[in-house]
Amino acid sequence: MIRKQFLFFIFLLCVVGLNAQVRFTTSAPEAVVEGEQFRLSFKVNTQDVSDFKAPVFNGFDVLMGPSRSVESSFSMVNGKTTQRSSITYTYILSATKPGTYTIPGASIRSDGQVYKSNSVRLRVLKADASAAQSSQSGGATRMHTQQSGSQITGKDLFITVTANKKRVFEQEAILLTYKVYSLVNLTQLAGNMPDLDGFHTQEIPLPQQKSMTMEHFNGRNYGTVVWRQYLLFPQRSGKLKVPAVEFEGLVVQQNTAIDPIDAFFNGADLTTEVKKKIVAPGMEIQVDPLPDRPANFSGAVGQFTIESALIPEQDLKSNDALTLKLTVSGTGNMKLLTAPKVNFPKDFEAYDPKVTDNTSLERNGVTGNKVFEYIAVPRYKGDYEIPTVEFCYFDPQSKSYKTIKTQPYKIKVAQGNSRPASDAAAQKELELLNSDIRYIKSGDADLQPVEDLFFGSASYWTSLAVLLILLVAISIYLRVQGKNRQNVARMKGKRANSVATKRLKAARKLLEKQQADSFYEEVLKALWGYVSDKLTIPVAELNKENIQQRLTEHNVEDTLAMRFNDVLNACEFARFAPGDPQATMDKIYQDAVAVISELENVIKK
Repeated sequence: MIRKQFLFFIFLLCVVGLNAQVRFTTSAPEAVVEGEQFRLSFKVNTQDVSDFKAPVFNGFDVLMGPSRSVESSFSMVNGKTTQRSSITYTYILSATKPGTYTIPGASIRSDGQVYKSNSVRLRVLKADASAAQSSQSGGATRMHTQQSGSQITGKDLFITVTANKKRVFEQEAILLTYKVYSLVNLTQLAGNMPDLDGFHTQEIPLPQQKSMTMEHFNGRNYGTVVWRQYLLFPQRSGKLKVPAVEFEGLVVQQNTAIDPIDAFFNGADLTTEVKKKIVAPGMEIQVDPLPDRPANFSGAVGQFTIESALIPEQDLKSNDALTLKLTVSGTGNMKLLTAPKVNFPKDFEAYDPKVTDNTSLERNGVTGNKVFEYIAVPRYKGDYEIPTVEFCYFDPQSKSYKTIKTQPYKIKVAQGNSRPASDAAAQKELELLNSDIRYIKSGDADLQPVEDLFFGSASYWTSLAVLLILLVAISIYLRVQGKNRQNVARMKGKRANSVATKRLKAARKLLEKQQADSFYEEVLKALWGYVSDKLTIPVAELNKENIQQRLTEHNVEDTLAMRFNDVLNACEFARFAPGDPQATMDKIYQDAVAVISELENVIKK
């Protein structure tokens, strides 16, 4: 068993060794400044390396190198072991003069084979006219953090607007680019593109994470980034305006009022953020009208091709569906293309085409293809021809209309099994075109005499009368119930005495059984419940002050109201007071019956 595991392990090592590929790459910044130091690295993903040979650095001074660094890593995830190792050869170079240079790749020998890295293209910019900027190695952008309170001028941070064409034809694509130039530490930028009158606008997706590159502009080296790009398709001729757009940027400045040592120990922030408004200027686009349009013009503007395919081309029978697929490819206003017109034979049942959009936004326009699939059904056998399909478009480069065509298709349709041989009479019969359209029903009709109809008969009028009576009865019942529900307080008031009487009877039985606690509880329920129902006092608001006030409102004498409160107090006190329980319970019971009876005579509900 151990031997098998060992052999399997050796097999895995061999497979890994066969699948391992040597990767040798070159990396350098996209742009550097004349006289500025930058780093050039050659990295190989193995340590089995020998005979490293660097290229010739024409146009650059070698300040240091090559320095050799080795990196190894080992990881185990879910039982899978991974080991990585690499060697990096690094040079520090300096550009001697501006221009665009190509640095060839280096070569190494590994496992008996020679490998060469990729070449890199590098732009060397002129040195800044102003010496106020500090240089940074590694080809970083020449941005710096200003001191707090420093003014951010229009030369430190601005946005340019460019169009690849300023004079176009209608529907011809225009690439509009908003580019940021910055000498300061810009961290955020926000602004919305306004609606452009006269243009169909589509935004080109750009990476969310912006990275700046260096560019020499007006004697200075700026950090630049393309912020927004749009494709504009003018919908009418004339001078169309692209309005100015206002952006709001967030710039980080250095707070010199705070000592760095204090900031380190006290956690203070050495930087501050300043908002800066930036206005991207507007521009005008001259849009020329299209020349006199031919009758078959499709509305497409750009460069296009067309292809067609018929499925199936042979072995077609009547009532079998065929598909004509037209593919229009090219670059232009692809999103606005309409389906080309296909003239099927008159005996074909044709349906609206299915459209598949396989286009994408590119900087030169909308590129890709649109596929139009036409489904048609020949109803009868015979020889037919689908004529050529013409697609007429306007080519802005040649400033002329061009017509491209598909090939014609000759079709031989055999008789299908679903219908007899066709003749002049059969071609006029009704077809079952789809599952929701049926044949007209034929044969004898199922008719009834008028007097046998339910409508207008005696049974019909009797049923109608019964329904009307039921409706009136239900209406009266609901009206009575509604009135009763509207005066719930009155109903409770009428029942208050009977409810209290039932509770007092229950209290009398408890008195006879000498159950003092239950007796007092039942008497209190009778008293509180009586005034709550009689005086329409919600349980949540039931207290002696409210009872006293409501009794006064119902013209109850103060002496009677005080007697009611005295009975309540005596009942609550007697539950816990010592003495003769029998005598106390008898007195409280008699007082409760008396006071409720007197209140019932005074309060009229």
